[in-house]
Amino acid sequence: MKRNCLALAVGVALTVSTPLVMAQTASTTVSGAQQTSSVSSTSNSTRAHETKRAAAQLQAVQVQAQTSSLSIGAGLMEVQTAPKAVSTISREAIEQAAPGATFVQMLSTIPGVNASTDDNTGLHDGNLTVRGYTMDEVGVTVNGAPINDSGNYKIYATEYGDTENMGDITVQQGYPDQDSPVPGAAGGSIAWVTIDPSHKAGVDISQSIGSYGYDRTFVRLNTGDTGPFRSWISYSNNEVNNWRGPGGSKVAKVDAKTIFTINDQNTISASLQYNREAITEYDDLTKAQAAANYHSSYSPVYNVGSTSNSNFYAYHYNPFKSLLISLDGEFTLSDNLHLSVVPYFQEGVGGVTSSTSFYESATPSDTFKYVNQDLNGDGVITDGQKALVSAFSYSNTYRPGVVVKFNQNLSENNNLEYGFWFDAPRQQQGYDYMPVDPESGVPANMWGTSDLLRYSNGRTMQLYDEYTATTTRKGFVTDTWTPTDQLTFNLGMSYLWVERTGFDYEYPGSNAQYGANEKESWHKATPSGGVKFQLDDRNQFYLGVGKTFRAPINGTLNNELFTSQSPTDGNASLNSKPESAWTYDLGWRFYGSRVSAVVDAYASDFTNKQVSGYDETTGETIYLSLGAVHMRGFNGEVNVKLSDDWSLYSSYAYTQAIMQDNLNSGSDGIYYTKGKTLINTPRNLLNVGVSFHHGPAWATLSTRTSSAIWGDWSNTQKAGGYTTLNLNAGWNFHDWGFMHKPYIKINGFNLLNRRAFTFAGNTSAFLASNPNSIKDINGTTLYASEPYYSLLEGRSGMITIGASFF
Repeated sequence: MKRNCLALAVGVALTVSTPLVMAQTASTTVSGAQQTSSVSSTSNSTRAHETKRAAAQLQAVQVQAQTSSLSIGAGLMEVQTAPKAVSTISREAIEQAAPGATFVQMLSTIPGVNASTDDNTGLHDGNLTVRGYTMDEVGVTVNGAPINDSGNYKIYATEYGDTENMGDITVQQGYPDQDSPVPGAAGGSIAWVTIDPSHKAGVDISQSIGSYGYDRTFVRLNTGDTGPFRSWISYSNNEVNNWRGPGGSKVAKVDAKTIFTINDQNTISASLQYNREAITEYDDLTKAQAAANYHSSYSPVYNVGSTSNSNFYAYHYNPFKSLLISLDGEFTLSDNLHLSVVPYFQEGVGGVTSSTSFYESATPSDTFKYVNQDLNGDGVITDGQKALVSAFSYSNTYRPGVVVKFNQNLSENNNLEYGFWFDAPRQQQGYDYMPVDPESGVPANMWGTSDLLRYSNGRTMQLYDEYTATTTRKGFVTDTWTPTDQLTFNLGMSYLWVERTGFDYEYPGSNAQYGANEKESWHKATPSGGVKFQLDDRNQFYLGVGKTFRAPINGTLNNELFTSQSPTDGNASLNSKPESAWTYDLGWRFYGSRVSAVVDAYASDFTNKQVSGYDETTGETIYLSLGAVHMRGFNGEVNVKLSDDWSLYSSYAYTQAIMQDNLNSGSDGIYYTKGKTLINTPRNLLNVGVSFHHGPAWATLSTRTSSAIWGDWSNTQKAGGYTTLNLNAGWNFHDWGFMHKPYIKINGFNLLNRRAFTFAGNTSAFLASNPNSIKDINGTTLYASEPYYSLLEGRSGMITIGASFF
């Protein structure tokens, strides 16, 4: 990490956290049973809708759970009361996971979630689908602030948080709460929070080492109570070599949190997440490439003098810095009225390197790709001399916003929540170029901040220059009514209005420049409702329904090739309709002394799914509308308390995600996708884990089984299913002097060393192969594109030792 960047992050954190002394003895999180719980203290926002009557019932159940009279398995389940599908992973399970794991990795046991990662260290973002919805169709918040990319809605999980600081994580598989600040949630939502500071001062230190040179150091300081304030700040440094191919990852994180207790009814908390990463990407492989060499990736060799060396690993480097600061004010205005205010600011700066070839120009030029500069390092500027250069695709985001919620108890049996959300991100994106060292091939500046190639007038030479201002406004209201101890009714509505403005100029500054300013807006009302029947203390049944909405990504704003064609003709028309879905949940929950179980059946009708493609005729990226997709399935989880020391947890998901229309790609033809399954959607997912905890020893042995996935939209290439066996185990030692709670932890992954394809990355692979020259209904020969995949890392592991001091 650059010193000035680290100093800035620490400085901000210290300002937020008040002067720090020594920190933390034990991880602490606050129960979400209270209606007035801080947004940054519990991820389960469904609890905020409980009436006083229902909250009292829930608190009684939670007290039973805490005294071990209920079977709630090792932190992988929590008591839920919302009339829809909701799952929460608590601090207990997070503590057993790999220390550098991302929140995506933590969700692998949640019913309906298909999570994978390029490596097990948590230093690559990973992939995720929920009931067939992709990661960019699922809304995500941290401490109540949204973290989906404001332009394309993608999630970059590595940027946010260390597991030591994660409190709990909640997934709403079908549709988010009305008050969720998530503009890109066509499917469900994910929320997680950081732990609250402890009341006792101290310091936590841990050190991890593992496979492929994995090295991680974590330090957290906690002030304890200092008047009305208590705070913590942490720093972690994470490094690992890629398990296949050259290069590796270096990630440094600074997290902080402080709580200002005004009185027992009013608090303000502040949180910070800062991340600086430099990652060498993995090369996704086709099935043939993986069969030839499963451990291959980008090349470690630079071909000196080459004008085309795109496979060199230095041209697949991803440097990025991100900062998220959020506040959470929780104020009791009267006995029955509570106010929550969550302002936030997010900043992200970085990009991805690649390569191309330019030409030397003996005279100054304003022609794109012609530079009055010695590019090949031979000491002479030769007119027309072709040379290799590095390209840097950058994205800079500045994002302020605020969520304001009022929670009002109209009576003991009626709760009303209402408020608004305002979000105003600004995103600058472009494509710059710089020379490379002629001997090593390394770009002149790996962060793309200097040594840029320019025109004769001094302007930076760019492929494109794009700016997007997105303004999101949302108003919401939810009413919850419990007329009896058995019945709960929930009815909500939100109105979301998304407006994008900006410009996109291709070859800006050159004699071939073109582009324009654009403006577009989308708005939609999204109702939801549900009913829950509490049969007795152990059994509850629920039915829920909700509508979701996702505006098109910012890339469609200035791209005239964003098309939606009829499956029966080839006529293209501009289509900027948002994605939308209706989802229905029907479920049963049982919480018993030895067995707890949840069963959920669902149906989701998804319309106007957006797909990114590539037009072979024009060479342009295009955005297509898939039409309708029907998701149908079954989710279930069960925990069995076998004895005081042993427990069994299992979750299962059956998913059908069937396309209802053919996919019209424009000039490449109409693909026969009707009746086919979405890519990256396994029909069956099964998790089984056995946990042991006795005295200082604990261990969990778990398996995860995924059925096959399709790699192309036409379902002509299948990637087989796989099963992994994983182990988490540890020993908690007795205190020794000023060292408290020392421990050792082992995390082992894929112990049977299986090989598998985990995720299809080529979303424009509409047809895997076409040896018989199949034509569409209009006689166009369908273009084939080979799918490529992320790979399952082989057997690996890590060991961690840690303790709290003072």
